[in-house]
Amino acid sequence: MKKIILSMLAILVFGFANAQKTRFGVKGGLNVSSYTGGNYYDAKSLIGFHVGGFAEIKVIERLAIQPELLFSTQGASMEYPGESDYDSKLNYLNVPVLAKFFITKEFTVEAGPQIGFLLSAKDDGEDAKDFYKSTDFGFNFGAGYGFTDNLSVNLRYTVGLSNIADYETDNVEDFLDSPKNSNLALSLAYKF
Repeated sequence: MKKIILSMLAILVFGFANAQKTRFGVKGGLNVSSYTGGNYYDAKSLIGFHVGGFAEIKVIERLAIQPELLFSTQGASMEYPGESDYDSKLNYLNVPVLAKFFITKEFTVEAGPQIGFLLSAKDDGEDAKDFYKSTDFGFNFGAGYGFTDNLSVNLRYTVGLSNIADYETDNVEDFLDSPKNSNLALSLAYKF
């Protein structure tokens, strides 16, 4: 984890040192999240939201590094055979760091890693933070369109890379069967 954080910091320092132009902004929007990987339950999508800020650091004309800080509500609607259904709601402080490529002045594609810090967790309205890991790792893929120099829309999918449940996996099969976050986010962003 220290290596990941140090790598992110090195990217940010490099970006600031070589930045042609840095712009800051705010963003928010809709989340459609669920869990993948678990074979003992049926997880359905849960609607949530995200809100936060970002910096767009131009490295070269068509490439920018975009670190973000987002409050994100995620989770899933859980269905267990023979038991009552309930919602699993997780609140994260997510820190994605994206490489953003400008295909045209208006249209962009992006990808990059993300670390999420669990702020709270509720299963069926009851506190469940002790049942989930405090950090989550994911990878983002997305695209965006700028209506103006300041206003843009973005669609991003985050693939969960780590087990979010608070137990250790002993082998590859256990890891693949462990629950991981899956999130599709539609955002509206404004750059200053």
